[in-house]
Amino acid sequence: MHGGTSHSHGDTSYSGTSHSGTSYSIGELARRTALSVKTIRFYSDQGLVVPASRTPAGYRRYGPEAVARLALVRTLRELGLGLDVIRRIVDRPLSLGRVAAEQAAALDVQISVLRLRRAVLSAVAARRDPTFEEMELMHRLATLSEAERRRLIDGFLDAVFEAPPRPSPAEAPEPSPAGAPRPSHTDASHPAEAGLRRSLTPELPDNPAEEQVTAWGELAELSLDDGFRAAVRRLVQEQAGNRRGAEGGVGMPPVPDVVAVARDVVDPALASGTRPEAPEADPVVAALVTRCARACGHAGLAEPHAWLVQRLEAAREPRRDTYLRLLALVNGWPAPEPVTPVIDWAAAALRARWVA
Repeated sequence: MHGGTSHSHGDTSYSGTSHSGTSYSIGELARRTALSVKTIRFYSDQGLVVPASRTPAGYRRYGPEAVARLALVRTLRELGLGLDVIRRIVDRPLSLGRVAAEQAAALDVQISVLRLRRAVLSAVAARRDPTFEEMELMHRLATLSEAERRRLIDGFLDAVFEAPPRPSPAEAPEPSPAGAPRPSHTDASHPAEAGLRRSLTPELPDNPAEEQVTAWGELAELSLDDGFRAAVRRLVQEQAGNRRGAEGGVGMPPVPDVVAVARDVVDPALASGTRPEAPEADPVVAALVTRCARACGHAGLAEPHAWLVQRLEAAREPRRDTYLRLLALVNGWPAPEPVTPVIDWAAAALRARWVA
């Protein structure tokens, strides 16, 4: 017996009392902190917890403060902090609040990256037989910077809202100073077109939800499609022509296009389940023809119904509904009602009555 002290052949079994009070072996610390002996020994070797003394045989003994210190180290490690930062915290040159704030900011970045990766993988997984090229494109589009996103969408909208022919040298305005933004024909000459352009512009928020990231990638991919660009350009040009009006010219108040009129007239029939060929649809079709012809300056046409079928079929672009749905998701807007069902109902109703 040696005054309440016992010895064994390792760090883990020695127990006793030091001159300054209670002390613990590594084994006892492991039981009190739920850390392994190996981990505690590693933290001790790294200087995160320092032995208060050693036994004559050289085994490490730790004071009561080691329990609290190891608990703090364990918590900080579980939160993802590195050993160098933890050492500065436990040695008190850094305030715990400051480190927590910095670590929270770093975790925000990690979460954003993980959310982005998940969104890309979910979007690719939802596709039928996706290819590596599609995954690569989706990832590239989802990871664009804000400036890169803006350039991509500006390219799409520039293609949709085609610039007018360049003026002759005699008519050309004075050049803008170096670095000054070049005036936009759309913004300067046709405010309504500028508003339409803004209404088609996605603005991904700083901290987007996963579904917003997914929607952005799909929307950006759609905007790169030449066929879709051409279809939207035709729709915009038709809408611009309606605004200027066959009779009024530039400066006249905007007038609704056939799709807007069709939605207004046909929506109640769709909601009530009226079939386009049913007799109950007769007054709906009559109102549709009259209002569209009047709105577009074709009230005097001998057969406005034939003209209207052609206009509706030209305006039918299901991917427009897709773009507007994705746009609403990205911008946090209410989901729009699709127009394709309206166009299909109106065209079918017109054909059932007048088109051979």
